[in-house]
Amino acid sequence: MSKRERHEQILEILRENTVTSQEALRELLQARGMEATQATLSRDIRELRLVKVPAADGSGHYSLPEEWESTPPLESLLPTLFLSADGVDHLLIIHTMKGGAQTVAAGIDWEEWPEVLGTLAGDDTILIVLRDPASLPSLKAHVERLAGVGPER
Repeated sequence: MSKRERHEQILEILRENTVTSQEALRELLQARGMEATQATLSRDIRELRLVKVPAADGSGHYSLPEEWESTPPLESLLPTLFLSADGVDHLLIIHTMKGGAQTVAAGIDWEEWPEVLGTLAGDDTILIVLRDPASLPSLKAHVERLAGVGPER
């Protein structure tokens, strides 16, 4: 099976099912006669720009790129998921509701803010590494404004 075929199957599976984990996705692929390792699925998820979005009950499921890109990610997610932000030097830490960090981090990555070198997300915490520590106050304020907790422009 080629990567293109596997990607097509993954997208089809996500259109037909609510998939809550990589293991569930692997099992659904396996039911279609396609074997994939966890490492391969992680890479596929990244390449397909799939994100795990939280549901009202706090559980999460993978969302298709076309569904995700149809709304402004951070403007729609941060007001609901953001808890706090604080930082020092080159590091900004954002705390989110449980299960929201990966989705918010993906939104930050997609924004491609020039001052951000990269993000690392856990379940409810995001580490943002900045290129220049001087940009910390303005980026923190920008994130807080998007979340609806900072001063208005």
